[in-house]
Amino acid sequence: MKKLLLMLAAVAVVGTFASAPKQADARPKYVKAFTVMYDIAEAKEKKCLICHGTKEVDGKTTKDVKVRSDYGKALAKALGKKNVKDAKDIAKGLEEAAKAKTKDGKAFGDFMKDGKLPPAAK
Repeated sequence: MKKLLLMLAAVAVVGTFASAPKQADARPKYVKAFTVMYDIAEAKEKKCLICHGTKEVDGKTTKDVKVRSDYGKALAKALGKKNVKDAKDIAKGLEEAAKAKTKDGKAFGDFMKDGKLPPAAK
């Protein structure tokens, strides 16, 4: 009887952890560095949407981290690896991404100098 109770308790514990939601793979340091470097009020609202797009799910618009804007792609390339944590490396990546250009030939940094966010993901 003790073994059965122990086994049921173990199954309950494992089941609890297995069904727990996965941790989001957010990059709040990227948003923080962006808002410090570029004083754009809209950036504080958009957060992840500076680099990522949206999708429609059951009539609601939600973030879609699989979709990146051209600026998001330029930043990922400039950073060189995923989940960069060093603030100096992030700042360098932001500076490098600002030099990249849109398909129309305008540098992303020009948008930020004008107080606007780079074009959104499509």
